[in-house]
Amino acid sequence: MQSERERRFAGPRRGQLLFVLSFLILSVLLLSQITQQTAWVNKTGLFAQPRFWPAVGVGGMVFCTALHLWRLPFRRIERADLREALRWVAALEYALWFMVYVMLVPLIGYLPMTLIFVPLLAWRMGYRSAQMMAISAAFAVFIVLFFKGVLAVRIPGAVLYDYLPDAWRSFAILYL
Repeated sequence: MQSERERRFAGPRRGQLLFVLSFLILSVLLLSQITQQTAWVNKTGLFAQPRFWPAVGVGGMVFCTALHLWRLPFRRIERADLREALRWVAALEYALWFMVYVMLVPLIGYLPMTLIFVPLLAWRMGYRSAQMMAISAAFAVFIVLFFKGVLAVRIPGAVLYDYLPDAWRSFAILYL
């Protein structure tokens, strides 16, 4: 049975309790590490201390999150909360895609991996027509040209380039 306070709550309920609990745990973990990650320097003013402002920020995170949890009108995890948490986890799939891309670039090369990755990601997002695959491949080439040509980002050559003949290997390291 819902209390009067729960019935009057106007905001969305799903996921709030899980978010507040996970954020509070993360904040307390960060606060517990503040002495190992920052320093206190003798003969330095309070506001110039390397530990002061991080401690204020993380302490504020802990205080405000604990206050949010205390004022939350409901404290039961329901099915809607679990469905919301599954939606959050589903978003992590794209971070996993990116991590695989980052791990394979040094092995395969920037241009070949980008030409594989961008159309695969477009396919995963539901853009499956031949036109969209061509657009995504053209976008991949544009990205490589922009980063390597215009911005002059230096990306190390791939392991795969070692198996090319010398002239091709030099070209691949510089331009691909």
